[in-house]
Amino acid sequence: MILSHDDSGTGPAVLLLHSSVCDRRMWDPQWQALLDAGHRVVRCDFRGFGDTPLPDGPYGAAADVLALLDHLGIETTALIGASYGGRIALTAAALRPHAVTALALLGAGRPGHEPTRTLLAFGAQEDELLEAGDIEAAVELNVRTWLGPEADERTRDLVRRMQRHNFDVQLEATGGPEKEDVDLSRITAPTLAISGAHDLPDFRHIAAELPTVLPNARHLELPWAGHLPNLERPAEVTALLTDFLREPSPRTGE
Repeated sequence: MILSHDDSGTGPAVLLLHSSVCDRRMWDPQWQALLDAGHRVVRCDFRGFGDTPLPDGPYGAAADVLALLDHLGIETTALIGASYGGRIALTAAALRPHAVTALALLGAGRPGHEPTRTLLAFGAQEDELLEAGDIEAAVELNVRTWLGPEADERTRDLVRRMQRHNFDVQLEATGGPEKEDVDLSRITAPTLAISGAHDLPDFRHIAAELPTVLPNARHLELPWAGHLPNLERPAEVTALLTDFLREPSPRTGE
């Protein structure tokens, strides 16, 4: 099965990978700007999100992304990933390093990361609410946790609707992603790891540590941001991303 996706534009490809509290609509603020910057822009819904259903059995999330690229005939691409999408971007880049020209990561997860007590406490609270059947309270917990103080009410409502849809799909499903073990040291792409000062400590630590793991990575912390900065200050983050994608590639010198 090919992931549900949008594909538009011409030029160097950029693939947008969403957070697990969102779907591909989270990239609405960046979509047109990336097209205007001369890119072929693709965004997809992972299985169990947006328009992509969950299977009955296990699957590989990064393998799905690589299959989408093959389906679209894209041999090389930049990857922009948020949170869960950032973890999948790292996994895909490690599995197929020659295909990834750049990595921009927003509050990214990391394969093999051991969650802190803070993240475990969030998960336990969410599970408790879902087991009690209080889906609306679980949605609001996610909105409070994952959006920083700069997010306006329209943005909060969008995340609310995306997360509610995700729960509706996933709570009835029996399938789930397989663990995809990778060696991150295989990643060669220039990498920008962005964190938010208002985010949970896990994601701040991951972003700060990636330059010690990847050969060509740098870390940028945004003092105003929470977990989803592209939705919290869209114009500022769009400029960061388009500027990063314009930087010369060490592979070509261009």
